[in-house]
Amino acid sequence: MIRRALRRIFFCLSIAAMAVISPAQSFVLDLPRPSQRAQIVQRVGITDVTISYHRPLVNNRKVWDGLVPYGKVWRAGANENTTISFSDPVTIEGKPLDKGTYGLHMIPAADQWTIIFSKNSTSWGAFTYNEAEDALRVNVKPQTAEMHDALTYDFDQLKPDSTVVVLEWERVSVPFKVNVDVHDVVQASLKKQLRNLAQYSWMGWDDAANYLLAEKIAFDDALKYSDKSIETEDRYDNEMTKSLVLTALNHKDDAASAEKKALALASPLQVHLYARQLQGQKRADEANAIFRDNAKKHPDMWFTHTGLARIYSSQGKFDDAAKEMKVALEKAPDSQKSYLDGLVRKLESKQDINQ
Repeated sequence: MIRRALRRIFFCLSIAAMAVISPAQSFVLDLPRPSQRAQIVQRVGITDVTISYHRPLVNNRKVWDGLVPYGKVWRAGANENTTISFSDPVTIEGKPLDKGTYGLHMIPAADQWTIIFSKNSTSWGAFTYNEAEDALRVNVKPQTAEMHDALTYDFDQLKPDSTVVVLEWERVSVPFKVNVDVHDVVQASLKKQLRNLAQYSWMGWDDAANYLLAEKIAFDDALKYSDKSIETEDRYDNEMTKSLVLTALNHKDDAASAEKKALALASPLQVHLYARQLQGQKRADEANAIFRDNAKKHPDMWFTHTGLARIYSSQGKFDDAAKEMKVALEKAPDSQKSYLDGLVRKLESKQDINQ
C-alpha cells in the first residue's frame, strides 16, 4: 500500500512538472539535421519578404514525380512548414495577399505548379494541410534551371516595387512574382513614423516631403510636411524644399517667396551649391546672378571665386576664368586642390568647365 501511494505521488509530481514546461521547451533535442535550416530576406521598398525553410539534398535521388510526387501538396522544403512572411500587404502574381506569415506549399506538375499560401504556418510538413485554410493559390509555369543539389530560394528581377521569388532544386526552377504598392505603404508608414520621435526634428518632416517630391506624388501632403518642418526649425533646407513643392503645385509666386527666404537663411556654401543645381537644370542666368551676388558678399570664400570662374567660362572668357580659379586654388582646403588644379588646366586649354 505504501509503495502504491508513493508511486501515485511520483506520477502526480511528474504530471505537474510537465505542465510547467514552457512552449519554447521541448523533449526533442537540437541536433544537426540532414536538411539544414535556412532563411532569406528581401526588402522591396520598405516591405520585408522573409522565407524560412529547410534544404533537402538531391543525393542522387529522382526528385520530381519521385521523391516529390506530382499532383500532391508538398511542403516546399523539408521538416516543418516552409514559411513566407510579408510585413505589408502584397500581390502575388497579381492577386492580393494581406501581410502576415503563411505556410508555403506547392503542388508540382510537369507543366504547371500551384503555389499555396496557407494561414496555417506552424505544422510539420504537409501531412495536416487543409485546403480550407488557404489564403491564396496561384498557378505558375516551371522552368529548366542549372543543377542545384540543395533546395534553394532566391529573389530575382528586383525592382523598386517588385521581386520574383524563385525556388530552385535539381534542374527545376519555379518563379512567382511579388508586387508591393510602395507609395501606398510608405505614405501610411510616414504618418505613423511622424507620430514618434521623428516628429520632434525638422529633418523627419523634411525627409518625408522630399520623398513625396522625388516620387511626384501627394504634393499637398508634401506641403504640409514642409510647413511642419519649418514650424519645428526654420532653415534653408526646408524652405528650399517648400519652394520646390510649391513649384510642383504650380504656385509660382509662393515658390519664389520661399526660395528667397531659403537663400536668406543659407550659408555661403549652400548658396553656391544651389547655384550649381540651377546650372544643372539649365537655368544659367539665375545661377550666374547668384554666383555674382555670393562673390560680392563673400569675396574671401574660395568657392565664390569658382562661381565667378564658371560665369567667365560660360562667356568664353577663359583667361579671366583661369585667373579666378587660381585664386580659388590658392585659398581652397587641401582636399579640393587636385580638383581645382584640373579645372585650371582645362581653362588654360580654352575648355568650358561648365560642359
